[in-house]
Amino acid sequence: MGIWTAFYALSFYLATLILIGGLAYKIYQYAKTPAPLKVPTMPAPLTTSGVVLRVLSEVVLFRSLFRANKWIWLFGMMFHGALWVVLLRHLRYFTEPVWSWVVLVQPFGKYGGFVMLIGLLGLLARRIFVERIRYISNPSDYLMLILLLVIGGSGVMMSFVLPTDIVQFKAFMLGVMYFDWQAIPTDSILLVHLAAVILLMIIFPISKLLHAPGVFFSPGRNQVDNSREKRHIAPWALKLETKESS
Repeated sequence: MGIWTAFYALSFYLATLILIGGLAYKIYQYAKTPAPLKVPTMPAPLTTSGVVLRVLSEVVLFRSLFRANKWIWLFGMMFHGALWVVLLRHLRYFTEPVWSWVVLVQPFGKYGGFVMLIGLLGLLARRIFVERIRYISNPSDYLMLILLLVIGGSGVMMSFVLPTDIVQFKAFMLGVMYFDWQAIPTDSILLVHLAAVILLMIIFPISKLLHAPGVFFSPGRNQVDNSREKRHIAPWALKLETKESS
C-alpha cells in the first residue's frame, strides 16, 4: 500500500466526518433559531401546502431568481442541473453491481460536465463584471467558484483528454467504503481532482454553499401568510408568556 493510498483514504474519512457532522450541526442550528416575526416574502401562500409548493419551486426551478434575472437563472440552472447528473453518474464508483439506471445516466453525465463548466464560468463572470455583485463579493466567493471549476475541469480532462484507470479507482473507492484499502491510481490529474473534492467536503459546512439546506429554513419562504387569522408566537416567547401568566 503506497503513501498516496493511505493519504487519500484517511483524507476521505476525515472529510466525510467533517461534512456530515458540520451539516448536522448547522441544520440543528437552523431548526433551533427562533423566528419571532411573521415575515413571509409577498405574495405568500395562505396554506401549508402552498408553502410546500413554494419551497419546492425555489429549490427545483429557482423561481425568484428567474423573476429577478433571466441570465443568472440560466447559468444557475445549467450548473445545478448538470451537477446533479454528474453526481448521479459518479454512483458507479460506489456500487457493485452498478444499478441499471446509473448505467443509463453515464453518457448524459459525461457531457454534462461541459454544461456544468459553462454555468460556473457564467456565474464567475457575473461576480467579476457586474459592479453591484462585485461590490458585495468576498474572496471566498471567487475561491469557491474556482474550486468548483477545478473539480469540473479536471473531471472533463479525465473523460476526454487524460483518462485514468477507472477500474482501479473504483476498487480504491469501494475499498475505502468497506475498510479494505486498494491502491489508488497515481495520475496527477486524478489526484488533483480528488484533492479538490476533499477540500470542498471540508469547507462545505462553513461556506455559503450552506444555502442548499438553508433555503428550507428561510422564514421568508417557509411561513404561511396567516398573520390576520392566527397570532404568531415563537416557541421561546410562548414559554416566557406561559411562565409569566402562571
